[in-house]
Amino acid sequence: MTAPLPAPPQPAAILWDAADAPHGRVCRLRGAWTAQGLQRQPDTRLPPGVEHVRLDAGDTPLDTAGALLLARSLAQWQAGGARVDLAALSAAQRQLLDLVRQRALALPVPRRRLGLLGDIGRASLDALAELRALLAFVGELAWRGAPLLLRPWRLRWREVVHEIDAAGLRALGIIGLLAFLIGMVMAYQAGATLATYGANILIVNLVSIITLRELGPLLTAILVAGRTGSSYTAQLGTMRITEEVDALRALGLSPFDMLVLPKVVALLVTLPLLALFADVLGLAGGGVVAALGYGVPLNEYIARIPQVVGVKTLLLGLVKAPVFAVVIALVGCMQGLRVAGSAAAVGRATTVSVVQSIFLVIVIDAGFSVLYNLLRL
Repeated sequence: MTAPLPAPPQPAAILWDAADAPHGRVCRLRGAWTAQGLQRQPDTRLPPGVEHVRLDAGDTPLDTAGALLLARSLAQWQAGGARVDLAALSAAQRQLLDLVRQRALALPVPRRRLGLLGDIGRASLDALAELRALLAFVGELAWRGAPLLLRPWRLRWREVVHEIDAAGLRALGIIGLLAFLIGMVMAYQAGATLATYGANILIVNLVSIITLRELGPLLTAILVAGRTGSSYTAQLGTMRITEEVDALRALGLSPFDMLVLPKVVALLVTLPLLALFADVLGLAGGGVVAALGYGVPLNEYIARIPQVVGVKTLLLGLVKAPVFAVVIALVGCMQGLRVAGSAAAVGRATTVSVVQSIFLVIVIDAGFSVLYNLLRL
């Protein structure tokens, strides 16, 4: 005689009961909030006018599938302005719900529309939160990096050399090519106007001043932000997904010391040298166009550069490079260490990293220009 088959689980459901508090309801879970009980998904929409919800799961069976649906529902209720009380949940239910919220809740929850002014305010608060996180990261860099000035042997120099090779030597080709082409473009645009006045020799003035003071460091920083800063974010984000960062903490090692500081030091060394390389190639591109297109002899072009610009002009451009390097490295590492969820989060963090780095580089460059103007440099 065969044993009777077990009864199928009761389908998951929600019952809304009135609560003592005004505008409050009690949400009671019924049925089995498991993969089998959720074959027909219950209606989890929040009743209109509810501002406070007390969740009561009782002895309802709850597995990962049920906790995921419940976590998404709670997030939607909170986004709609309701406060949710989880005090009635058991310790095991709350622990499973918290785990799902941290690890598996990767889908963004639509936020409540607040109108144009509300959206502007929310965007401003988000920008301030990002700025606060970046400043906290700068503070941690100062706190952990300052002692290394007195004990530099404690820095992971082998890792620094590896990062210099990846961020510097392997970037020479693309940076040199683009700087050369930008120098050619500037010479063409300037020569087309100056030739009508017979002032072809002034091409040297325009190309050399713009390249050394502004364009060389700025172009280098933008390329490094897109190339190296994104790689920092992708590398650290992948390490977060694979829990390698958590493994370092479990071993008593600081991820900041092991992963972030070598990248910052490497970029501090690399970016000024790349900017100087871009300056040379930009001037070379302008010289080729001036000689072949506008009749300025190459030897006269080279001889006039020291007459037009001095060491001060070169230094005013290169002094920006270390600031750009710190910002790019910190933004890339910060976004990478904040990755959570799935592999798709790595792509989103990489996009945010590149956009923030380029935006901050341009803002800082504009700030330097204003400062130089105020100081009459």
